[in-house]
Amino acid sequence: MAWLKGYVALVTGGGSGIGRAVIRRFLEEGALGVGVLVRNQDHVHDLHREFGDRVAVHAGDVRSYADNQMAVDLTVRRWGRLDTLVGNAGLWDYKASLERMTPEQLCDSFDELFGVNVKGYLLAAKAAGPHLRATRGSMIFTLSNSAFYAGGGGPLYVASKHAGVGLVRQLAFDFAPDVRVNAVAPGATMTPLRGLASLGKSERRLQEIDGFEDAVAAASPLKFVAQPHEHTGHFVLLASRENSRATTATVIHSDGGWEVRPLH
Repeated sequence: MAWLKGYVALVTGGGSGIGRAVIRRFLEEGALGVGVLVRNQDHVHDLHREFGDRVAVHAGDVRSYADNQMAVDLTVRRWGRLDTLVGNAGLWDYKASLERMTPEQLCDSFDELFGVNVKGYLLAAKAAGPHLRATRGSMIFTLSNSAFYAGGGGPLYVASKHAGVGLVRQLAFDFAPDVRVNAVAPGATMTPLRGLASLGKSERRLQEIDGFEDAVAAASPLKFVAQPHEHTGHFVLLASRENSRATTATVIHSDGGWEVRPLH
């Protein structure tokens, strides 16, 4: 249907998982090109192997304003405009218990997780904002069902995702009427979502947890765990001016009906 024909997007955390699936779907929907901010240099080569010159990739840290600005500049230099920012980079705390963390771990983990899950989104919005105003574009952030419900992580992760809801609403207020700001809130998804280096879990991946898929599927009303590509239609909808012109400050739930899950 080519809902994004001629669009230019920037995706942070686009090396794998939902971010990479969004890149693929945007290009399938006719996007002219997609800029990408990734953490791992290996992802730069991997993305270029898959997508060729339809992507422009910068390796850096989403917690750095300079890296966010370089990703924006790279994208705009390549294609001359920016229509959509997808803030997607994220960390999970592997349900780290407040009571079991030392005070030092708590402070370090807070800084690391909020730095990526909240500060990273703010910095991306700051860097991309002027270009999105110029095109009357949009911002879309990846949240989680943990932005609304307890139990999907520890207090650090859940608090960071709740903060994301406030961020979406305030940015929608601040950037109106020029830029629409929305979010997609997936439930548990089979992705290589990383843990915290400050807790010694940077090499752990969500999809590698024993029994994860079966446990989440059993708890979900729809009885399955989503793959990354199964969320991407919501990002396409929110990016499209024609199809979501009247939508801002909205979070689309893509979590298998978590609100109506059984209590037993």
